[in-house]
Amino acid sequence: MSPEIDLDKCDGVGACVETCPLDVWELVDNKGVVAQPDDCVECGACVDACPVGAITLP
Repeated sequence: MSPEIDLDKCDGVGACVETCPLDVWELVDNKGVVAQPDDCVECGACVDACPVGAITLP
């Protein structure tokens, strides 16, 4: 499973994109998007990096 993002909370900082060791994330219209969900290993780096708590792991 891949991370879930609350787009209402996402502020487009891009910490998820910068932190992900597997380049799973992209910014689209200033919102974080899991572009490569099959590549996610659920390491939690994006969850820890998100300053607004918009990302959760299922």
